[in-house]
Amino acid sequence: MPLPADVEPGIGAEKAAHTAAATWGLPDFVFQSSLTRKGSGQRELGDRLLLSGKRGAVIQIKSRTVKPKGDAEERAWIQKVTKKAMSQAKGTVRMLRLQAADMVNGRGTTLSVAGDAYEWMAVSLLDHDHVPDGMVPTFEPIGMPALTLTRRDWDFLFDQLRSTTAVLDYLFRAAGEMPIALGDEPVRYYELAAADAAAPPVDIDTELVGPGGRRFSTPLLPQVPAGAGQTNTHLVIRYVLEDVATSMLRDAISESDRLTVLSDLDRLPVGMREEWGQLLLDMLDDVEQAPDGHVMWRSRRQLHQEAAGDRQMLFVCATRFDKYVEASFGSYVMLRHHQVGERTGRPESLCSVGVMLTPNHSGNRPWDTTLVRVLGPSHLTSEQVAEFEELWPQSGNA
Repeated sequence: MPLPADVEPGIGAEKAAHTAAATWGLPDFVFQSSLTRKGSGQRELGDRLLLSGKRGAVIQIKSRTVKPKGDAEERAWIQKVTKKAMSQAKGTVRMLRLQAADMVNGRGTTLSVAGDAYEWMAVSLLDHDHVPDGMVPTFEPIGMPALTLTRRDWDFLFDQLRSTTAVLDYLFRAAGEMPIALGDEPVRYYELAAADAAAPPVDIDTELVGPGGRRFSTPLLPQVPAGAGQTNTHLVIRYVLEDVATSMLRDAISESDRLTVLSDLDRLPVGMREEWGQLLLDMLDDVEQAPDGHVMWRSRRQLHQEAAGDRQMLFVCATRFDKYVEASFGSYVMLRHHQVGERTGRPESLCSVGVMLTPNHSGNRPWDTTLVRVLGPSHLTSEQVAEFEELWPQSGNA
């Protein structure tokens, strides 16, 4: 990502790192620095923050603004600014835990960020064109995961994964590995991706989603860059994310709730996005074949189980949008949420996110997007369950 030409290099590096994260990830998850009062002065809280779900990263960006010198001098400078970056990141988290701060993201919206609401890590991001070979910065432990990257590494990760949530997960994972030389992050990425590809799939009870369920396994870290296929169908998921992000702004949803929903959707595995994008396009084509006066439905869902809780994603396409279709879609999500919660025996840890696409013939956009999110026990009565089951009988492709 080129540096902006209209600002000095240090500020330009911050803007370029922000642009990479907002372009290849989502702008909603990347936050600008904020000023907080400390004593009689003010203190900046990080150069940038990445926030998604319950995880956050403080990004401290250091730029070499003078002509590089010899290797010894450059090593000493890198070592010095890395220690400073880690100290600054630790201070940012400490201040946020003492007092929440209003932070503005790339969408231009403001979130009150409380330090205790997130699991934190620190990233020292270096903008340097001549890093000496084999340079591994060292620093004292700061009480949270920490990682050093070059700006080229940063751009690589966002371009490879095209998901802020996936990048954050990778950063936490890499911080738990042995330190490596600056600039070698792509090497480590592909080593971890190869290990993921070779790992046996985790066993899961496919009957939890009902008859016809099947296990699908994809590596957390795809070896092929996101969107490297012959089609651009992976962009369908990005368009859906944009639809949800902007529609919730119009509906005046609280910023905390809006970002929670976006992070839930952004957890769709990167390796599956092209397949799901193509599936949605195919389902949209199918539902438009319904006879006049009728509504055709197509649906597919995914259940992901992990120790922190179960996540169900439901993608639905319907022939048209009206209040009856909207109500029917809501009942479908509620019923499938209830059924999975009953089968797993832990409904309190289940989150279901349903997305419905309906064709839009205005010429302004190809579809309209509707979203429903359900968390925890459904509290459906037996009468409601019976009514919804009659409307939505379980089938092999539901």
